[in-house]
Formats: sequence, structure tokens, C-alpha cells
Amino acid sequence: PAYDLWPSLPDLASFPRDRWIAAARAALRTLPHDALTYPDPGGVHALRAELSGYLARVRAAHTDPARIVIMNGVAHGLSALLRLLRADGHAALAVEDPTSDRQLPMLDASGLRTVRVPVDTEGVDVEALARTGARAVLVTPAHQYPTGVVLSPARRAELIAWARDVDGLILEDDYDAEFRYDREPVGCLQGVEPDRVVLLGSVSKSLAPALRLGWAVAPPALAQRLREHRENTDLGAPVLDQHALAEFLRGGGYDRHLRSMRRRYRHRRDALAEALNVHLPNAMVHGVSAGIHLYVELPAGLDENEVVARAARAGVSVAGARPMWSPARAEDAPPALVLGYARLTETHLVKAAELLGQAVTHGAEG
Repeated sequence: PAYDLWPSLPDLASFPRDRWIAAARAALRTLPHDALTYPDPGGVHALRAELSGYLARVRAAHTDPARIVIMNGVAHGLSALLRLLRADGHAALAVEDPTSDRQLPMLDASGLRTVRVPVDTEGVDVEALARTGARAVLVTPAHQYPTGVVLSPARRAELIAWARDVDGLILEDDYDAEFRYDREPVGCLQGVEPDRVVLLGSVSKSLAPALRLGWAVAPPALAQRLREHRENTDLGAPVLDQHALAEFLRGGGYDRHLRSMRRRYRHRRDALAEALNVHLPNAMVHGVSAGIHLYVELPAGLDENEVVARAARAGVSVAGARPMWSPARAEDAPPALVLGYARLTETHLVKAAELLGQAVTHGAEG
């Protein structure tokens, strides 16, 4: 498509190639020969130490290198954790409704039964969660996917109290928390209750998914089990990339890159939101304060699938929200689109919004 507004991908053209090469060279220059053997399955200590300081400073996490296990992205970390939960006797995993439809097959493959929990304007409904009987829940509290809702302070307290009451575990997917534009980032749940929360993060949104570098910050006993899982399944993550990321963090390159991308993404968000206000004046735009996507609620009565198809014919690739809802709630959910804005320039975003507005207008006219 000429205008790709598909969500979840960062601006891959902005990957800091020169700085990454410099970090990799600096790491290789001082790396002992013995470091090139089979890795610590939990991840090289240098990266875990750098991440410990970074996550404490930026995400208010309660962590140390021993709590961190390096994974091949959030999906890998989540998959491993679910298998450990099943081994512990868990039968169900509670998941937000709506949620990323892309991850549902992976969750189902774990053998746990997924139960959906409604999300409203304050985030996940903790009273509904308690009624499911599940003792593990996957949440995106900093910027709910796809609605963009931030978990309210009251719900944060309720969620932590739920975990204590049921001897439960909260899996916190911190997928794009670094990208907040109108206020300081919300601290992670893990920093409040480190023995009941596993913080999952990666560089897939901040740098590029191709790196396949992520982490799980877990209670000590669970972190040790994750290390053993890696040792028994794949022997750990690639060493050289871990040292490169450690150097990138240590030298300040990661912070500089994030500052640059926040400015860039904020300009793109502003351009798309303003253009949607002009070309889709009856739509409601959610999730503007953070992340790299918008949740656009369309006027009632529109056929979401037809709008997506019309947009595609006009050269605009968008994701409809209906597949992200559970079947039970999809029928009552307003038609909506999930629009990623990270990879297009402001000029292209304005044009995409114009074409999208035409697709919606034609759909309303039948």
C-alpha cells in the first residue's frame, strides 16, 4: 500500500545504524575471548546490569541483575512464563478485552485457557477479573493495546490487591511505555509489587523487532526458573547482540535515540490526529498521549470491514478493531480502526487521513 498505517511497527528507517555499529565495535574491542563461549542462559551480566539501572531510572522498576532474564523479545518471555505457569497447575490466563489478536494463537498454544476481561475507560475491570477464577493475568497498563487507555491509579491498586488475595501473578507487557508525549511516563506496576508482577519489555518498538532482544524482570525464584528454562530449551540469547545493547545503554546512545524518536513520533501523532479531526470529524480518537498508534472509534452504523476494504482500495492499509474483541463483545463494540503512525512522514499521514475520510464517507453513503 502507498500509505501503511498498520499498527505495532516502529519507524524502521530510523534505526540508528551508525551508533549501533559503533556500540558493537566498542563491545567487541574489549570483550574477553572467554566471553565468546556458550552464554549464561539468563543473559550476559553486563546487559542485565545496564537494564537494571535503566529500568529503575525510567520505569521506576524494583530490580537488580539477578531478577532480569534476557529473552528473545516479549513474545518469547511470555511463552516461557505461560509454560511455567501451566507446570505450576494454572489452568487459565486472563487477558484484556480487547487485546492484540496477533498474540492470541500463541497464548492458546501454551495450553492455558484464555479468559477475556473487559477494559473500560479506567483500564482492565478488576472486579470482572476476580470473577474469572484465573490467578494469572496479562495486562498492558501503561498504554492498553489497542484502546490506548492508561490503567487508573484506583485500578492499579485494585489489581495489586487482587494478586495478593488470590496468590496470583500479573504479567505486565510494557510494550511502548517509553513513548509518552504529554506527561511523564507512568511507573510500572512491577515497581509497586515486585513479588507479584513480571515486567516484560523489549527493544522491538524502541529500536527494531529484528534484534529479538527483550527481558523479563521477575521475582527471584521465578527468574531462576526462567534461566533454567532457557538452559534446557535453547541455551540463551546471542551474546554479541547483548553486549552491543549493553554498550548502547552504557554510552547513552539508547537515551539519545529515544529522545529523538519521541520528538519525531509526537510530530507525526499531531499531524495524524489533526488531519483526522478535519477529515473524520465525527470519529473519536483515543490513545493520543502515548505509544505509536491511535484507536479511532468510527460513527455508529458504519461497517468496519467495508471501511477497511475501501481504505485498502484507496492505498491505505489499516487494521480494524473487531478481531481484537472477544466474540461476546465484538457485536456491541463500536466500529473502530487501529492506526499506526510511526513509519509515515507528516505529509503522508495527512494524505492518508484524507483518503481514509473518503473511505468512511463512502461507507456511510452505502
